[in-house]
Amino acid sequence: MGSGPLVGIKVLEFAGIGPGPFCAMLLSDLGADVLRIDRKGVAGAHPAEVVSRGRRSLALDLKASQDVDLARQLMSRADVVIEGFRPGVMERLGLGPEVALSDSRRLVYGRMTGWGQDGPWASAAGHDINYIALTGALAGIGPAAGPPAPPLNLVGDFGGGSLYLALGIVAALLETQRSGEGQVIDAAIVDGAASLMAIFSGLQAMGLMNARRGENFLDGSAHYYRCYECSDGRYVSIGAIEPQFYALLWRLLGDEAPT
Repeated sequence: MGSGPLVGIKVLEFAGIGPGPFCAMLLSDLGADVLRIDRKGVAGAHPAEVVSRGRRSLALDLKASQDVDLARQLMSRADVVIEGFRPGVMERLGLGPEVALSDSRRLVYGRMTGWGQDGPWASAAGHDINYIALTGALAGIGPAAGPPAPPLNLVGDFGGGSLYLALGIVAALLETQRSGEGQVIDAAIVDGAASLMAIFSGLQAMGLMNARRGENFLDGSAHYYRCYECSDGRYVSIGAIEPQFYALLWRLLGDEAPT
């Protein structure tokens, strides 16, 4: 028996890549019972694939009517569904939220896409680098001389995607306890990444940052907030923003902080 605040919550995950599985892993870590639907005839998760931990799996062919019927039955018994297909795919399969919530009005139906379920970009393909570029996050990363430097796909896929979907699902489960009604969580990675930019938009509005890359205290341009190469060829990170830490840095370097 697992432990955590989501013990007793049943999650049905339709296997995908990246953000969806990471969200399911988080819910499993919180105690939820997660069943992943894999594609029949396709190799399952690698034993070392960390984000696939903590759940059982079942292989179905969603092009076969009997397997679609089984998936629908499983959805009707679940508290949460997670899917990350292109907009319209689940509807064409007969497993969309309208059908699912008609079978179980308490269901929380979580959807993960890059651009959202509708709108001018909804059908466009994309990756983390595209989502964070549109939000302005990418423009602020990297040296002043040169193009923006794509970070690991933490900002869009996992920060703006997985974590926001997980938060939406948990909030919806709380609302279900109060009202008895489920809902659809439409988590678009680009929206989550834009939300993560809130603090930097505020700093710019306050005049504490500007929009030029490589000229701000949090983007590596400040000597007290950056990485330095050491004599062994490795690097050390320095984050001495506050006055007391800046003074300590100078003392450790054998000097007095300038006044």
